[in-house]
Order: sequence, then structure tokens, then C-alpha cells
Amino acid sequence: MKFVQIIDFESQRFGEMREVLESFEQQMKGVSGGPTHRMMLKDRDATGRYLAVIEFESYEDAMSSNERPEVAELNQRLSALCTRPPAFINCDLKDIRELK
Repeated sequence: MKFVQIIDFESQRFGEMREVLESFEQQMKGVSGGPTHRMMLKDRDATGRYLAVIEFESYEDAMSSNERPEVAELNQRLSALCTRPPAFINCDLKDIRELK
């Protein structure tokens, strides 16, 4: 079953976060077990609030990915750019559809 992690965070330094993420994604290209999709959402009603939606093939892949030292370093770097600690929501993907 596919697994999705939603990360709710606040930052006034989103441009820097994007640079860190792009560098990390290049570094991890071709590594198995990592995320399959990533979506970044900006909250229109709360200045500086964002949601990252990260999809994995399975919960096990996500947990294995979280144990990688590169991911731990990424989390530290991104957390340093946040104005509050991020909140994590773990979800099993039950249904997804293309509507158009």
C-alpha cells in the first residue's frame, strides 16, 4: 500500500528551503526506496505556512528512507529554516484519481 507523509511547517525562508531540497533530490537521484512524488503547498490563509506532501511506495520504504543519514541531515537543515518545529502526519493512501 502506498504511503504519504504530510509535513506541516512554517518558514519565512522558503527560497532557501527550495534550494536545499533541489540539491538533496539531485544527490538522491537513482537511490531506491525514496519518495516517488513530492508536492509543495502554500497556505493562502496563513502567511509562511506550507505543507509538503511526500509519496512513497510503502510505509516500509518511508521508514527506511528516514533512517538514511542524508535524510537526517536534510531534516536538520530544513528545520533550521523553519519558524516552528514541523508537524508530521502519516497516511496510508486509500484512493487517488485523475479527475480531468
